[in-house]
Amino acid sequence: MSSVAYAVSDGLTITKRNLLKIKRVPDLIVFAILSPIMFVLLFVYVFGAAIPLDGISYAEFLLPGIFAQTIIFGASFSGLSLAEDLQKGLIDRFRSLPMARSAVLVGRTVADIFINVISVVVMSITGLIVGWRITSSVGEAILGYVLLLLFGFAISWLMAVFGMLVRTPEAFNNASFIVIFPLTFIANTFVPTQGFPAVLKAIADWNPISSLVQATRNLFGNTAPGLPVPDVWSLQNPVTYTLIWLVGFLLVFIPLAVRVYLKTSTR
Repeated sequence: MSSVAYAVSDGLTITKRNLLKIKRVPDLIVFAILSPIMFVLLFVYVFGAAIPLDGISYAEFLLPGIFAQTIIFGASFSGLSLAEDLQKGLIDRFRSLPMARSAVLVGRTVADIFINVISVVVMSITGLIVGWRITSSVGEAILGYVLLLLFGFAISWLMAVFGMLVRTPEAFNNASFIVIFPLTFIANTFVPTQGFPAVLKAIADWNPISSLVQATRNLFGNTAPGLPVPDVWSLQNPVTYTLIWLVGFLLVFIPLAVRVYLKTSTR
């Protein structure tokens, strides 16, 4: 068996181990599912009436934003799990085994994709119940889902680096919220950015989360002539801009995560 085949086999073994861990601790997946449902219901029924939009329901405007926010939260499982494994000494144990050095990181980030798939399916069903509809073609809708999952996979590597740098899982939780909330709220996730102060609007317009949300809105057909027309390149070409960020995250954080993994020791 070639070295690549060994790496893939070892990575799949660690992926299976991480998925079995979720099965044995179902609270993890339960809260991962309940959280986006809560966001959908709160924003649609509490804030939706206060955010009028021309030609489109707030549920159709909101769901792509909630999808993006949820896959970012789902990606944080990588960092949290690695922080826990480091604290318990499991990473040192893995490094002592005759397995590919990339297996732990690949297995962790691939497991996040499965978690995000479950979350996206549950959110889609919840969205359909509250009035969200896909009005584009089947092919465009599939591309929208694929883009979301690939972006979540790329963010998993960023979170993996954070998880190995902090000292405890509790510290990772606090640090991840500090990163995730500004990223998802200073964006077009929940409201159009035209009402933002100038500085925040500029940040939101070039925020990769905004382009991810805009791309999925376009691919799901959740746009309307009455919505503000983007006046910046990033939102006029959201799929291209999102793919640039996605590739950039992978190119930077995969080698960085492997480097940190090899140097990190049990706390």
